[in-house]
Amino acid sequence: MNTSFSLHKIYSIDDCPFNENHYSWFKFGDKFYAQQFAQELFDTFILEFGEEILKQEEIIILPSPYLSIPTASNFLCQYFKTLLNNYLFANNRKAALESKIYRNQTYVTDYGNLDFEERVKLISNDTYYIDRNFISGKYCILLDDIKITGSHEHTVNKILNQYNVVGNFIFVYFAELINKDIHPKIENHYNYFAVKNLEDIINVINRATFQYNTRIIKYILNLNETDFTHLLNNIPKDKANDLFHLAISNNYHQIQEYKNNINTIKTN
Repeated sequence: MNTSFSLHKIYSIDDCPFNENHYSWFKFGDKFYAQQFAQELFDTFILEFGEEILKQEEIIILPSPYLSIPTASNFLCQYFKTLLNNYLFANNRKAALESKIYRNQTYVTDYGNLDFEERVKLISNDTYYIDRNFISGKYCILLDDIKITGSHEHTVNKILNQYNVVGNFIFVYFAELINKDIHPKIENHYNYFAVKNLEDIINVINRATFQYNTRIIKYILNLNETDFTHLLNNIPKDKANDLFHLAISNNYHQIQEYKNNINTIKTN
């Protein structure tokens, strides 16, 4: 059985129900806002699903699919899980467990400007793996930051069907585009609302609450040589090292568009 929940509903381009600056910083790695959003999301979610949650024997929580580098929603998921476990503890229930859908991403395109068909086509070449024995028969919370076209949910459902996973699945979103007359490119309007140039990227990386995610690493590895060198000269050495090790852990050194910048980090 599948169901869905979202905290914020987007009906109009001109009336955003959440703080666009905070959301943009969150998408580029500022965990302060991941924690804030998780609190807002959990507080409303538990009012609607609290009784149902307490009836479950085992609960599994899953962030959006990734291989080695977490997505922004993974940090949202971590904070949400902490809040959920505190709630379960207070009600003398077993803690939720965390699982993961492994995703080997094959493209460098930013799909935030694409429609549903284009997104599904783009991600159809990715490969996925899920531990069906671990989650089958469980109550699973699949958490993501925003639902724009539903391509993520469509893909996850396809994976669950492919692996013959049976259980109760609830898709939980911080925000959801309700008005389908609005073009899906609004996603990138939110993503880049406060992060518009290289200096904004450097500013985010140098925050105490920053941690790399897939979005910002792909953005950095796509920089031209001059901008990439400028970035390396304006972030701490340990942040450059983290960038290198995360990039190769996700096999980005096997992607032609990223090779030069990854090799530049190694030689610095």
